[in-house]
Amino acid sequence: MNTTSYGLDIAKTVFQLYWVEPDGKCFNRHFSRPKLIEFLARREPGRIALEACGSAHWWARQLQAIGHEPVLLHAQYVRPFVQTNKTDAADAKAIWTAAQQPGMPVVAPKTESQQCVLSLHAMRRLRVKMRTMLVNQLRGMLFEFGVHFRRGLRTGLHEIVERMVEIEQYVPPTLFEFVREQLLSIEQLDQEIARLDQRIDAWARQNRACHAILAIPGIGMLTATAMIATIGDVHTFKSGRQLAAYFGLVPKQTGTGGKVWLGGISKRGDPYVRTLLIHGARAVLNHLRRKNQPGWSLRLAQRRPANVVAVAMANKMARTVWALLAHDRAYDRDYVSVRPA
Repeated sequence: MNTTSYGLDIAKTVFQLYWVEPDGKCFNRHFSRPKLIEFLARREPGRIALEACGSAHWWARQLQAIGHEPVLLHAQYVRPFVQTNKTDAADAKAIWTAAQQPGMPVVAPKTESQQCVLSLHAMRRLRVKMRTMLVNQLRGMLFEFGVHFRRGLRTGLHEIVERMVEIEQYVPPTLFEFVREQLLSIEQLDQEIARLDQRIDAWARQNRACHAILAIPGIGMLTATAMIATIGDVHTFKSGRQLAAYFGLVPKQTGTGGKVWLGGISKRGDPYVRTLLIHGARAVLNHLRRKNQPGWSLRLAQRRPANVVAVAMANKMARTVWALLAHDRAYDRDYVSVRPA
């Protein structure tokens, strides 16, 4: 018996479902949220394709709970199949059509725990950005009154606190009151970031996959948890190169007439994880330079710019993560890969 495939266009309160019955009859129906769940619960288990957008992972878990197989597609792969004007009905049919294409890339549904960790990362990232903005604003305002501080967030902030008596002499009382309040806001952000770090670290200690990839040089607690939560099911990726491409760490390719040109990295995927990987690679590269340890990265650094070397190391780190998770191995610093025959 053939499994029925569905194309589901989701929103906050309005949902459109497109499917084709075994006899070839097409349906394109409009549902509310409770009516949609009630309707699908009565149907035979099937494949339900939807775009990997807001609330898609929650919907994937709900569909799995009632026996269906969710298929998450990237929105850019669905758009070419919209034949006419963009409407809910056209989108649902386009999602169904895209899901029928052989070799169509899919997004692994995330668990509730993985989504929770990514939310903690997002909250932490916002607070770090706010802290940087507040410190830079203080620097700029105080510089207008002739007070200059050393570079660096921690160094400059510590100097501001130490020189409060001097600052009071330069800054009018009206402004000085709010300088104190801004310092308190920065201190509160520091405390919130520390609490978020503790929550993320606690999740990492309980996650076996995080323990495996933390052994890789350049991958710390933040990078490990963000990667594990972003990847979802590692078996969605057929190779380490696919995972590196998912994070945008491979060259863009353009070609015609049988000729192919390689450009800069594609920068696709999650920019946050890609940034963490590249920063980790820079830290490893600086460590190797200080220790003067021989290796392929230092040899590459002799003929290529530092940014190129850092991206190459980040690419290798992503491939190593895939190898450890896909094959359930422990990291071996002296491991030598053997090309299959």
